[in-house]
Amino acid sequence: MLVDKKPDVCVMGLGYIGLPTAAVIARSGCRVLGVDVNAEVVETINRGEIHIEEVDLDGLVQGVVQRKLLRASTMVEPADVFVIAVPTPFGENHAPDISYVLAAATSIAAALKAGDTVIVESTSPVGTTDRVKDLIAQLRLDLKVPGVTGDTPDIAIAYCPERVLPGKILEELISNDRSIGGITPRCARKALSFYKRFVRGECVTTDARSAEMTKLVENAFRDVNIAFANELSIVADQMGLDVWEVIRLANRHPRVNILQPGPGVGGHCIAVDPWFIVHGAPDHTPLIRTAREVNDGKVDHVIARATALIEANPTAKVGLFGLAFKANIDDFRESPAKKVAAALAHRFGSRIHVIEPYAATLPREFDGSGAMLTDIDSALLDCEILIPLVDHDAFKAIPLAERSDKLVYDTRGIWPDQPAIEPKAVGLRLAS
Repeated sequence: MLVDKKPDVCVMGLGYIGLPTAAVIARSGCRVLGVDVNAEVVETINRGEIHIEEVDLDGLVQGVVQRKLLRASTMVEPADVFVIAVPTPFGENHAPDISYVLAAATSIAAALKAGDTVIVESTSPVGTTDRVKDLIAQLRLDLKVPGVTGDTPDIAIAYCPERVLPGKILEELISNDRSIGGITPRCARKALSFYKRFVRGECVTTDARSAEMTKLVENAFRDVNIAFANELSIVADQMGLDVWEVIRLANRHPRVNILQPGPGVGGHCIAVDPWFIVHGAPDHTPLIRTAREVNDGKVDHVIARATALIEANPTAKVGLFGLAFKANIDDFRESPAKKVAAALAHRFGSRIHVIEPYAATLPREFDGSGAMLTDIDSALLDCEILIPLVDHDAFKAIPLAERSDKLVYDTRGIWPDQPAIEPKAVGLRLAS
C-alpha cells in the first residue's frame, strides 16, 4: 500500500500573497518554510503573528505556527516544492522588472535535488518561467532541467498565478480555479498534484506561457472596463450629470454592466499587469495602453476638482477618507487614493485631515506636508469639506445626519443620499 507523503514546501516571499499561500499550504498538513528578505517579517511570523491585514489570516498563522507546520527564515532550505511569490514591479517606461523572481530562483537553485518542483506564482510577463528554467539550467549543470534536457528531467518547473481578492484571500486561494502551466506537460501534471492538496476549485493544466498570459489578460480586461467607467465619470462632470444615476439606469439594460468609477485604479495587479502586455506587444495594444492612461489620468482629474472645491472655500478644513487601493484592506500599493491625498496634503498643508482606519501613521509621501491623520468622529466635527477616496465599510456607515451640512465630493459614490454641491460652492457642479 502506497503512503501519501506530504511534501515539504518552501515559499519565497511572505507578502500579501506569499504569507496566506504558505499558511493555507501548511493547514493542509505540509511542513512549510516561508522565506523573506525582511528579518522583522520573519521574526513576526515565527511569533505566530502577522504583518499584513487580511481576514482570518491572524488566527490561521497562529495555529499553523503553533503546530510547527509553518516557520519563517531569511535563508532557503531544501524542500520538495518551491513556490515563488515575490513582487514583480515595473520600472522605467513601465518595463517589467522580474529581478526579484530571478533572485528567488537563484536562491532556490542551490537547494534543488532530483524530484523537486519549482512553481512561479508571481504575476509575470510572458516568458518569465522560461527565464527561470534557463537560469536554473545554468546554475545546476548536474540536474536535467525540463525544456533543456532531451532525457527525462530531474525536476519540474511550472507557472500558476494566484487570482484572489484582498479581503477574501484565504477563501479564494482554496475555492478559485487555477491555471497551471508547465514547461512540459509532465511538469504541469507534477504541479497539479501539488495544488490538488489544498485547492477545491478546478485546476486546469496548460503550457507556462499561456498561463502567464492568462493572468495578465484577466487584469487587463478589468482595467479596460474600469477605464470606461472612469472616462464616463469625467464626461458626466463636464455635462453636469450625476454619473451614479446614469450608470444605475444604464445597468438596467439586460446586457449592460458598467462598473463603478473611482479616483483611479490601484494595487499591484490591475494597475501594473496590463503594462506587461503592452511592453510585450507595444505596436498592437492601443486599447490596453489607453485604458491604463485613462485610469492613471483619473487621479489628476480628481486632484483638480478637489483643488477647485478647497480653493473656493479657503477657510474650510478638509477630511480625506481613505488611503488604501480598495475597501477594507491595509494595502496602499499603487493606491490612487494615496496619490490624491498626498498631492492635496502638500498643496493645502494643515487644512488636510486624513482618515484611514488601516493606518497607524501617514505614509512617507506625506512627510513635510503638515497634514494630520485623524479618526472619523474628529473629522466629522472639524471638517467642512469631506472627500471619500476609498469605500471602506466604516465610511459607508456614516449617516446623512452627520454630513448633511458638509460640502462633499464623493469620488466613490458611497453616499448617494448626500445633497449635491451647489455650483456657487465651487464654481461648478461636482458630479462624480
